[in-house]
Amino acid sequence: MDPLEAIVAQIQGLSSSSSDIARLHTILKQSDDSLRSDSNRLSPILSLIDPSIHSLGFLYILDAFTAPSSSNQPQAEEVVPIITRFISACSVEQIRLAPEKFVSVCKRLKDQVMLLEAPLRGVAPLLTALRKLQVSSEHLTPLHAEFLLLCLSAKCYKTGLSILDDDVFEVDHPRDLYLYCYYGGMICIGQKRFQKALDLLHNVVTAPMTMMNAIIIEAYKKYILVSLIRHGQFSTSLPKYCSQLAQRNLKVFCQSPYMEIAHAYSTGKVADLEAFLNAHADKFESENNLGLAKQVVSSMYKRNIQRLTQTYLTLSLEDIANTVHLNSAKEAEMHVLQMIQDGDIYATINQKDGMVRFLEDPEQYKTCEMIEHIDSSIQRIMALSRKLTKSDEQIACDQLYLSKVGRERQRYDFDDYDVPQKFNI
Repeated sequence: MDPLEAIVAQIQGLSSSSSDIARLHTILKQSDDSLRSDSNRLSPILSLIDPSIHSLGFLYILDAFTAPSSSNQPQAEEVVPIITRFISACSVEQIRLAPEKFVSVCKRLKDQVMLLEAPLRGVAPLLTALRKLQVSSEHLTPLHAEFLLLCLSAKCYKTGLSILDDDVFEVDHPRDLYLYCYYGGMICIGQKRFQKALDLLHNVVTAPMTMMNAIIIEAYKKYILVSLIRHGQFSTSLPKYCSQLAQRNLKVFCQSPYMEIAHAYSTGKVADLEAFLNAHADKFESENNLGLAKQVVSSMYKRNIQRLTQTYLTLSLEDIANTVHLNSAKEAEMHVLQMIQDGDIYATINQKDGMVRFLEDPEQYKTCEMIEHIDSSIQRIMALSRKLTKSDEQIACDQLYLSKVGRERQRYDFDDYDVPQKFNI
């Protein structure tokens, strides 16, 4: 019997029970090299097995079939529907026996839809794939970053947000976390959710690292710009828990023009900031940050209008335009209306005389909705506290950690009974 026919027969005969699937898994691992060597004969075999029943066998054959890198669109058009159908139909229990194979196949789907310049075709299948691969909603898989990259390419920002609200506590590889937070930050920027974007980019910058990489540097550049947009300022000092490597090198890599635009912003002069942006527009554009840099300039107008609310109760649109260096009262009106809509200020505009009246925050923090919001926040923080306590207890009992800490302490610490002789009383 032909070896491929024998493998198909074993796949069809050993997919009913968990013990059979375990035997099949052993056989497939032994046959992996031979499947790859016969990859050009595997296409007809995929039609002989059911991806919902024979998921493990289908996965191994599909991985071998798609392993040769294809750079032409006809092959991509053949592969994409097959992988999409498999992801939709496959058994969760079976694909989790070979997670590396499943991730590899899903990444090839991403590569093929990008080759076809149709990233939208991969968004829904990859979302299904990562949900099937996840053991819980707190688990960050290698597919999260791939999914977010497709969402960015397809401009499906709202779809990408659906996984960014999950709290992540389990990470397989550090690079997955870097890319997840970096791409997630970019998606939040696209949705104008700057505080969430800032949190995600902050996670990249302050994550433990043993060497600098391009992801962290690019994240820090965006972190500077988003900080200016969201808070109107940027602090050059990083938290103490940030790695020494990042604290020493990030400012050097991002000095020009990112640290410099933060300095120009701190002067509060729109004309100087616009001149700086025009002078460095090519640099920002080459790093795909020109749009974000332009939003920094727009945010200065908003920041200057916000400062007026601390001084005046009423002010004309003409005076606002002159004070913050806008071209006309109409442009000032558009800025004020947008800020009211975004909740940045509380004000009313009298259309007859063109006067703006600044108001206090109307929120009294005693509505049912606000109480529910506060309560849900408290519950979330309590749950996070319990998880941190549990993690701390697990680390405290980890033999590898204890042995390493013990070696470090021997160099610095003295026990109570081991005081040097010269300190005896």
